Amino acid sequence: MTTPTAFATHEARTRLHELTVIDVRTPGEYAGGHLPGALNVPLDQIQRALPDIRHVAERGDVLVVCASGTRSENACRILAENGVTAATLSGGTGAWAADGHELRRPPGASRATWGMERQVRLTAGVIVLLGLLLGYVVHPAFQLVSAGIAGGLVFSALTNTCGMAAVLAKLPHNRPRAADLDHTLAALRSR
Repeated sequence: MTTPTAFATHEARTRLHELTVIDVRTPGEYAGGHLPGALNVPLDQIQRALPDIRHVAERGDVLVVCASGTRSENACRILAENGVTAATLSGGTGAWAADGHELRRPPGASRATWGMERQVRLTAGVIVLLGLLLGYVVHPAFQLVSAGIAGGLVFSALTNTCGMAAVLAKLPHNRPRAADLDHTLAALRSR
């Protein structure tokens, strides 16, 4: 398996007009700000969108973005395994914004959104505290819950994957509405 091609923000910015940009973050993260012209196809929907992504990749270059670059690298690997070449944005939308480039929001997207990493930190912290509290008040065995979360975080760091993020991505506020994803897939087909 090859490492996906990575574009620096300045390179992506100069080529933005000729790239099909696919943002693989959750719809909530996407609504919080995305690259101009980016289409939202959450990472867990890449397989469903594969024929349409293949279609646009045959006509031009595809740039896959996320918040920091990790999910977009994973998406590029999935695409490569299915014969689709795509590049990732080094540092993701975080680096894009840090370099002073514009982020766009969908019309009507005014609510503050939490990135997946922040959602994971909150959830892990709450579960650890709850496990420690229950272990102190109810029974010491509840401390195993906290130990399990700690083990999961270590595994997540070592494998650069996150099972908790995969579960949180299934929550309603992180899921695309069927109509939104269908609209995105239609936009890919029309390119």
